[in-house]
Amino acid sequence: VQLQASGGGLVQAGGSLRLSCAASGRTLLARAMGWFRQAPGKEREPAALISWNGASTYYEDSVKGRFTISRDNAKNTVYLQMNSLKPEDTAVYYCAARAENSNSIFVKNYNYWGQGTEVTVSS
Repeated sequence: VQLQASGGGLVQAGGSLRLSCAASGRTLLARAMGWFRQAPGKEREPAALISWNGASTYYEDSVKGRFTISRDNAKNTVYLQMNSLKPEDTAVYYCAARAENSNSIFVKNYNYWGQGTEVTVSS
């Protein structure tokens, strides 16, 4: 599976961005997906996760109520809608896929990674 993330950029605090992750090579069906983020000097952490059919989602506490993860299996694409962005959301955002259909918060459990897209939120 090859993952291509896009949609990052520079935005003012309070603004919105929509990230997309398009998969090629193999279908995303039956694979749980996630958006992880890594700020400078910090470890990569899960921001939002979604199970294979979208029935189960997970959000890191600081993004709850502001970020929404969704997927379109027919288009082999996963999205992250980010609203009310804050400077602390500044990071490189990576999409990831795992071989299992259920979510996992652990980086090591994801087999495939996109190249990352940078999000910068100015105050």
